[in-house]
Amino acid sequence: MTPDLPEAPPPIRDAILDWLDRFSATVREVDYRSAYPFWHPRIIAFGTVQALVEGLEPWRDQQWESVWPKTSDFRFPRDAARVLASPDGRMAVAIAPFTSTGYAPDGTPFDRPGRATLILVPGGTEGWLGVHSHMSLRRGVPADSHGNRPVKAR
Repeated sequence: MTPDLPEAPPPIRDAILDWLDRFSATVREVDYRSAYPFWHPRIIAFGTVQALVEGLEPWRDQQWESVWPKTSDFRFPRDAARVLASPDGRMAVAIAPFTSTGYAPDGTPFDRPGRATLILVPGGTEGWLGVHSHMSLRRGVPADSHGNRPVKAR
């Protein structure tokens, strides 16, 4: 018999969905400084732009800098997110699509959907701390976006 998925209990699910909302706001604001507390300093991440990167500052320099100022409207739709958790509540996994807006070289906006798998542990000032992130675009979505928004804070 196959066991059920370890769906997070409502308090953990609600906390993770809140975390996703608050982190998304830092992306929309291109506010790296406000995003740092959401992540472990030695995070291991990969995504559309980077195959593998370890550490918050390299991740910022090699991934965030290539995406956040060049896109807008980033969000995780709450109703589509799934949250799994270990039985002891010491680890959670958010599996969620995201939406954003990309920009063609001529400035024309286009939908830029993708998906994310995030592994989080309790802790930090934001209640949960991301230790792994994998974000990638949906197949067929152009990886390059040509927006030019200012960085609010480094």
